[in-house]
Amino acid sequence: KELRGKEVKKVIIAFMGLLIFTVTLAAPSPVELLQNTSRQLIAALQQNQATLKTKPQIVYGIVNQILLPHVDLISMSSKALGREAWLGATPMQRQAFSRQFVTLLIHTYSSALAQYTDEKVNFLPLRGNINNQLRRVQVNSVIVRDTGPSINVSYHLMLEEGQWMLYDFSVDGVSMMASFRSQFAQELQQSGIDGLVNKLAQHNAQNA
Repeated sequence: KELRGKEVKKVIIAFMGLLIFTVTLAAPSPVELLQNTSRQLIAALQQNQATLKTKPQIVYGIVNQILLPHVDLISMSSKALGREAWLGATPMQRQAFSRQFVTLLIHTYSSALAQYTDEKVNFLPLRGNINNQLRRVQVNSVIVRDTGPSINVSYHLMLEEGQWMLYDFSVDGVSMMASFRSQFAQELQQSGIDGLVNKLAQHNAQNA
């Protein structure tokens, strides 16, 4: 006897649920993801170490190719702008802000990477077990330097469509998105989101 329409729909939903569950279980560990990404970054930096400071476009390329595919840029943008301002912005304003903020983020991160001098990154084990119910995690790490004290960096990731994506990171306990949000607050209050976007565009142009 053939399945009726409602029964077919139930079978499809059950199948999709099984597929999503399988993909979720197959997602790599967030620690493994960060370790692999870190190894690729360090290998690329070591390969180009002689020209990191004189050719910033090389660092930009490394960040774009290796790091950005694992970053939730929309979530980062909304956290940096602030929930109220993000919800109050038009889609076009959100897009314009995200474009300028991502450029700023790339420049900021690339400037730090350009100073690379054989630092080591040690990722700490996660507390507890990762399962398909856990959607957000914090991965702690320590950057070991020969020229100064170690730096504690925590990465905040969320599970999206079977992939762990970075949406914030903290340096010595200070959230970078909260830090950006604090920097943007005064300009937002004085000039609104359009004024902030224009200021970011000018800053990015000067540092291009």
